[in-house]
Amino acid sequence: MNGSYKKLARILRISPGDLLDLDQKMGAITGQHGVIEAVAAENDGSVIKNMEELGLPKDSSAEEIYGALINRLTHLDQHLFELLGKPDLANMSLTCGKMCEVAFQVFPPPKGLFIKKDKVVELLNKHKPDNLLKHFGYSLISELVEKEGFASVVSALRFAQSNEWMHKFFDEAYDNLKPSDFEEREVEIKILEQKWVDVAEKYLEKKYHNVSHLKEFGVIFITPIKLDIPGETSRMFTLLLHYFHEVPFYSGLFRKFMEDKDFIVKFKSLLRGDVPSGPMLDGGKMTWRIVQRYLAKDNENDPRLFEPHVNPEAEHWYRAERDFGRLGRMMEEEDSKMSFRFWIGLDFVGDYFKDRNGQEQLVGFNYIDLVMSLVKKGHIKYLYHQQEALWNKIFLEYMGRETMNQLIEENIVKGFIEL
Repeated sequence: MNGSYKKLARILRISPGDLLDLDQKMGAITGQHGVIEAVAAENDGSVIKNMEELGLPKDSSAEEIYGALINRLTHLDQHLFELLGKPDLANMSLTCGKMCEVAFQVFPPPKGLFIKKDKVVELLNKHKPDNLLKHFGYSLISELVEKEGFASVVSALRFAQSNEWMHKFFDEAYDNLKPSDFEEREVEIKILEQKWVDVAEKYLEKKYHNVSHLKEFGVIFITPIKLDIPGETSRMFTLLLHYFHEVPFYSGLFRKFMEDKDFIVKFKSLLRGDVPSGPMLDGGKMTWRIVQRYLAKDNENDPRLFEPHVNPEAEHWYRAERDFGRLGRMMEEEDSKMSFRFWIGLDFVGDYFKDRNGQEQLVGFNYIDLVMSLVKKGHIKYLYHQQEALWNKIFLEYMGRETMNQLIEENIVKGFIEL
């Protein structure tokens, strides 16, 4: 067994023997041999190339490499803040302005298939969100939606209502949806008014960021925090791009399953982001689990993270980071520190380096992991986006990206790809 297996297995936190077994099985199925060596070589080449661009010698410490990456992100974040017109979210609820203009220029998301707005009002009349009505002083849902706006109201359900109410609404309100209750419409970005911040604070603590989405309604919403922490602008804007890819992905699945007799079962499963909790399928085939959310956010030692798996979330991030090329051209990059292009193709890249105490530490080059770490001021160093991207990278080197995405779409409800 060569060093490639040991290196990638260590990053993935699995045994080299398990990775060798995977490689042998996938090689027999696909005829693709030397994949692990190729991925490891590409990883090493990217690390060396980008360390050189950062002006770092090969013997740099983990702290020096991490610090250089964070420093570059800090410069980039300020440059992006200026490109977006120095957004003041507290005064952008009526018009998103330059920020949304740039986002839609970088990647205009296609129309999606979402629940009709009047149907949503009907459902909320049957399952009244009492907390929300009381908080804003309305007695009728129709009045609330008319005065506050559809996007604001459905977004606020996330943090104004109790978990118990949300689960009950989800379980009961969607049970009788029909194809005629859906319509094609544009994805909508909504920056909430400042008055929503108080009711949203608990939710923000839980979600780690101020941007989220509602797949079934086609709404991406932003709570108006002050962008005064390094990395906040980058995190918010790239999350927008991420959701520009994720929302149409799920909308495409709604279309795919719309005429199935068990559509509602599948629809709910997709909205929950179900990941099978049982053991891997054992039918004599090579099986990959489909993990459609980041399990490490809740438990970094979830046993499903140590099995062969693919993650559509990581693919949405891959696509968002590919948009950086267009964003870079808009920013007229001259200073390399301001370059978004630097980050393209680094989603799966990482390696172990000795820290100042001589202990080896994993340093990931994944953009969103580093942005999240920057916002947390280094108190938490995130790595899970890079590790999930590496699992995807290994799979697609055997099967191809197009085939990977096709297999994910075909098997996402079942939760497993059998080869």
